[in-house]
Amino acid sequence: MKNIYDMTRDDLIMWLSTYNIKSFKAIQIFEWLYVHRVKSFDEMTNLKKELIELLQENFSISDIAIRKKEESSDALKYLFELKDNNLIEAVVMKHDYGVSVCVSSQIGCNMGCKFCESGKLKRVRNLEPGEIILQLLKIEEDAGFKINSVVIMGIGEPFDNYENIIKFLKIVNDAKGMAIGARHITVSTSGLVPKIREFADFPLQINLAISLHASNDKLREEIMPINKVYKIGDILEAVKYYIEKTNRRVTIEYLLLNNVNDSKEDANELCKLLRGLNVYVNLIPYNETSHLEFVKSSQKRKDEFFEILNRNGITVTVRREFGGSISAACGQLRANEVNKS
Repeated sequence: MKNIYDMTRDDLIMWLSTYNIKSFKAIQIFEWLYVHRVKSFDEMTNLKKELIELLQENFSISDIAIRKKEESSDALKYLFELKDNNLIEAVVMKHDYGVSVCVSSQIGCNMGCKFCESGKLKRVRNLEPGEIILQLLKIEEDAGFKINSVVIMGIGEPFDNYENIIKFLKIVNDAKGMAIGARHITVSTSGLVPKIREFADFPLQINLAISLHASNDKLREEIMPINKVYKIGDILEAVKYYIEKTNRRVTIEYLLLNNVNDSKEDANELCKLLRGLNVYVNLIPYNETSHLEFVKSSQKRKDEFFEILNRNGITVTVRREFGGSISAACGQLRANEVNKS
């Protein structure tokens, strides 16, 4: 039976129309799900009995279970168990300006990035839109606060699950859904060029981030196998196309790995790649794990890298470190549980 959380408002309107039911009922259903957060169709008290029975015959109101939760002063890490017993993660980051959540888009990941815990566990399947939405709903229910922004940068490659991600974006942005503004939502990709170009035509003003993490193809192929398919030049051409179509600035994510991609030469090479593009670079301190050989860059190397970009006119920020005392690295909590079993 289909999970009702998989349905966009337009999906519901189309479904209702097959029974000659007026479209405004979709708004009422959405309000019950996302404003009142009901757990059963029987609680939708302003719907006729016949419609409630139709909903019960065709849909379920699914849920996900919290398998484990870790907490620090500035972050929460959730390990969720799905109906089929698969595990996914989400991370809550507490900022001065609000709460952001990084959600997963797949169970496992086929991108195989060497520095990423998720890449060690191959993709089992894509997440449905409702399974991504439920990560947010469950966090708000458990933690008791409103989520202000969303990043799709957890386990999985979002553009490898493109259609479901698009549905998720529509639901999470819908004024009658979770009502999170488009400019407070970011999709991160490791560089699936055709989907970057396709995403340029998506009407919502969602932020796009590119996980680059290297300044040349040789190094990027060593740490990110996807670069054997889509070279840096191909990715940046797609980014140029996206910027031309949307007039929106793109984030370049750059994970600093000590003595791997954080030299002065790397920084200067990155400047040459990005000069003239409407992008900004977000330098990311590495969350070390016990399972991988990489370590975070020293403060000295991080500062030097930052200064070179800044001096060359590249807008650059350093992401604040979250969850230093918990399993905050992407896929780490899931990997720990899987390795136990």
